[in-house]
Amino acid sequence: MESHGKTHQKEKDDDVSPKPITLSKYSNRVELKTLLERIDGGAGLAGKKVVIGGWVKSSRAVKKDSPPPPPHVAAVASPSSDHTTTNIRCTEMIQSKMNIFKRFFDVLSGGGKTYPIFDKTELAGHKAGSPPEYVFYFSISDGSSVFNLQVIVDSALSTVPATQLMALGTCIVAEGVLRQPMAASSKYVIELEAEKLLHVGTVDPEKYPLSKKQLPLHMLRDFSHFRPRTTTVGSVTRVHSALTLASHTFFQYNGFEYVQVPVITTTGLGEMFRVTTLLGKTVDKEKKKPVKEKDGISIDTVKAAIKEKTKLIDYLKRSDSNREAVVAAVHDLKKTNDLASQLEMKRKPKAGTLVKSEKLDFSKDFFGRDAYLTVSGRFHLESYASALGKVYTFGPRFIADKIDNERHLAEMWNVETEMAFSELDDAMDCADEFFKYLCKYILEKRHEDLKFISKRVDKAITTRLEATASSTLLRVSYTEVISLLQKATTRTFETKPEWGVALTTEHLSYLTDEIYKGPVIIHSYPKATKPFYIRLNEDKNTVAAFDLVVPKIGVVITGSQNEERFEMLDARMGEFAYTREKFEWYLDLRRHGTVKHSGISLSMEHMLLFATGLPDIKDAIPFPRSWGKANN
Repeated sequence: MESHGKTHQKEKDDDVSPKPITLSKYSNRVELKTLLERIDGGAGLAGKKVVIGGWVKSSRAVKKDSPPPPPHVAAVASPSSDHTTTNIRCTEMIQSKMNIFKRFFDVLSGGGKTYPIFDKTELAGHKAGSPPEYVFYFSISDGSSVFNLQVIVDSALSTVPATQLMALGTCIVAEGVLRQPMAASSKYVIELEAEKLLHVGTVDPEKYPLSKKQLPLHMLRDFSHFRPRTTTVGSVTRVHSALTLASHTFFQYNGFEYVQVPVITTTGLGEMFRVTTLLGKTVDKEKKKPVKEKDGISIDTVKAAIKEKTKLIDYLKRSDSNREAVVAAVHDLKKTNDLASQLEMKRKPKAGTLVKSEKLDFSKDFFGRDAYLTVSGRFHLESYASALGKVYTFGPRFIADKIDNERHLAEMWNVETEMAFSELDDAMDCADEFFKYLCKYILEKRHEDLKFISKRVDKAITTRLEATASSTLLRVSYTEVISLLQKATTRTFETKPEWGVALTTEHLSYLTDEIYKGPVIIHSYPKATKPFYIRLNEDKNTVAAFDLVVPKIGVVITGSQNEERFEMLDARMGEFAYTREKFEWYLDLRRHGTVKHSGISLSMEHMLLFATGLPDIKDAIPFPRSWGKANN
């Protein structure tokens, strides 16, 4: 016992003792997380010489011999011994073209750039004497951590004009010595006193889209190539990365083999994106004119108006505009949305009519036949599960539904598995363990990022993840769920909960938010609500499918035991009126060495919404693609 106590004390001593600084792999710099995410916040590294690189988040300049400025309000303080942060705000903004205050100051200054931190003429120096000397204080982020490092640069070190050096977004690589701040009131534990500036990547402040003006995340989507430089998006991306690594770790540890499935397929269901090279070679016999309705207004014009009116509402909500102006703008937007819906309906052909178009001969296409972007990889995984036992994949999936809401994307990334010799209960066990493993992993590996996101986005995320990771997920049948919904007295549903209807978002929200107050697994759905390939249960009315549903988000994991019986699968295909030609290879798996098998599919973006509390799925993917929107 005494020996164990000494060992435990030695481990504690090792934790607080100085550790060598590790260079970033494939680079001569030190990543900021190496310095700032230590237990001592980097204090034990004082006196070490390092090279750091990053982008300016905030800056200040003072004349030499003047007291150093207080930490900038936008700077993120380094962690203290208990890893708490103070005054956390981040520079996550887009330059607003409606900023009347900026225009006002531009007019007063002759329309030029304004930097109210020093006198530019004085800083440039005079011919008669030597220029005054300044010290620049930068808050630098390199994307490796939620924390920023303060860098002190003497003006004599730079040949770049101060106005460019200090601009938000400037990239700086500096060599210097780490030191503890001289000012006792400093919020930083460690800072870098630069001895050399090795690189300066300047920006044009008038064109660079990020600024100190706080705007909603959705406005950052127009600049998806710059938004990862913001602290919130950076933290979300690191959590996303951790979830991806955790997925591979979980399945590799549990004996699954990784298999790459095709992005282009000839087999699939639902609304799919066609892949073809014929369109550029085809000339329409009858050129179509833009569809115009309602006194010559086209649908494209109305969609553009919707976008502008949405921006106006965002501006009114951020400004001091009165409530009546906001209500009027919202009402105007609703009328425009209604007009767009009417135009969309008129563009659709009536039932029973044919749309005139030149028929494409897909035998002359690149693949010699119809080809599409894949909706699910589980079809192809079945062939490898029938040989290797347990397999998984991770990749993009594409759905061509014309839906634009907070939970839908045209391109999403799914983690999918297939397991031979397993049934529905096995798949539910896998989903349960996988989901809770992801929660535990990010709590451990992305603690600081989650802490920051909870302050910026959702204060309850850590509590929610901890509760989920340690709980037992309840499993209920679809029939039980319908019974509960029918007994609801405090809620009226747009879609009446009757046996046989597909569960809607409002049904799932009521179940997870008000009935179960947490994640739940719903299984054994009516056969008409699920695809033909899912195994028919003994009652002949339900199939072996399940959904793992979480509060506020909806379905995060789907799963099923797929039909291994040839006769049953063939009959089910007939019920859904699918042609056998495209599914012959799929039927072959039942003809030769068939086996019971099941699998799951996790939507990574929905999992990220649950982990971070983000309200819109378009902020949970680096480059969102949705109906009518594909920037970059």
